[in-house]
Amino acid sequence: MVQKLPKRDLSKSNAQFQRAVKRLPLGVASTFRYWGDDRTIYVHHGKGGRTWDIDGNAYVDYRLGYGPAILGYADDRVDAAAMRGMQVGGVFALSTERELIVADRIAKMVPAAELVRFSNSGTEAVMAALRLARAYTGRENYLLVEGGYHGLFDAAMWMANMEDWTPGSNEDPDIVPYGKGIPPTVKQLAHLVPMNDMQRLEDMFRRNGDRLAAMLIEPIQGNCCGISARAEYVHLARRLCDEYGVLLIIDEVKTGFRVGKGGIQGVLGVRPDITTFAKAVANGYPIALVAGREDVMRTFRYGGASHGGTYTAHSVSLAAAEECLRILDETPALETLANYGERLKAGMSDILNARRIVHSYTGHPSMFGLFFAGNPPDNYRDWKTSDYSFYDRIAYYLHDLGVIVEPDSREPWFMCEAHGLDESCLKGTLKAFEIAVDLTLEHGVAAAE
Repeated sequence: MVQKLPKRDLSKSNAQFQRAVKRLPLGVASTFRYWGDDRTIYVHHGKGGRTWDIDGNAYVDYRLGYGPAILGYADDRVDAAAMRGMQVGGVFALSTERELIVADRIAKMVPAAELVRFSNSGTEAVMAALRLARAYTGRENYLLVEGGYHGLFDAAMWMANMEDWTPGSNEDPDIVPYGKGIPPTVKQLAHLVPMNDMQRLEDMFRRNGDRLAAMLIEPIQGNCCGISARAEYVHLARRLCDEYGVLLIIDEVKTGFRVGKGGIQGVLGVRPDITTFAKAVANGYPIALVAGREDVMRTFRYGGASHGGTYTAHSVSLAAAEECLRILDETPALETLANYGERLKAGMSDILNARRIVHSYTGHPSMFGLFFAGNPPDNYRDWKTSDYSFYDRIAYYLHDLGVIVEPDSREPWFMCEAHGLDESCLKGTLKAFEIAVDLTLEHGVAAAE
């Protein structure tokens, strides 16, 4: 039976776009929020695991702002704490007692976080971490892992050019910038290796280890389908960094306080020199962290590595972080959302298996990627050279059916505690997913373009 294509009323969002595009590039405040002239939505409000747009369409939300709303939107506990923080007065360019309270909680949850500095975003935190590593080691070069994402700053915006690369060739893909405006001179400092290739990692250190200040790695790649590093790969990276005097920076901007109380480093049993956190720290209030070894972190000083910011450790964000981290540390919230992720994956698998659609998952139950192959990719090259169009079509239909996921397969599905406390989220998602799969099978890509 041919199913009718779903249709949302987006007339208000479309009208807002036409007004906004006259004042805002692409009509939005971030390029990644633009989904097309007639499909870009504008949010009215969010609550729990759901978002409502200005047209009144309700969505079960698995983007969650790319992960920050770990408890759910407008969580009453965190918002009440933020209100108390508001009474402190905002920003002083001076310190408050709550900075130490939050730092102590972080050190308790993450043993490698011996000292802590606050920042405002994941990008800022990684910028500071790389600057810190350079100041500590006196070196300038650094190592990135293909498919990793470390924020929108020049040093991190280098990627393997898969479009012009021939799979199976003896040549590596060229290193190219994410976009225009990035000075080519920065490229000479950046080195890239494929994920989970032990020999290539050893070769890279053998050739360049004495010039590297740091290796940056996302053990679960938050912008590449949740592709995960094998534990032995991360442990090899730790050993090689020790051998060559390189600082290991684990980027936990998305995994931190989400995949476990101690982050992905706790799951893998590896201790980095520096860690960055951001998304889940304060349930959506803007705050980020650089944390690490005491001797390294004390390089943040006059005459050492510079670090600061007018809005760092803002009283509202600090208060929200204090309460959010307390909840994650002292309640079953992380178990609740991970269990929801497992149930969601199981339900999706039932639907796909019934249609004999081969599939697999990457990442962690709290932030997973869906992949249409028997074995999920374990590096960026495998993902980029695969056919992920089936997922992109499903995502297109899901939006019209009231489920928000990222429109392409690079962004994982994020779970929140509120999802796990609302059974209708699971039922509604699986119903929509089943219809989206059938629509994709029946209509293919043409109807979704």
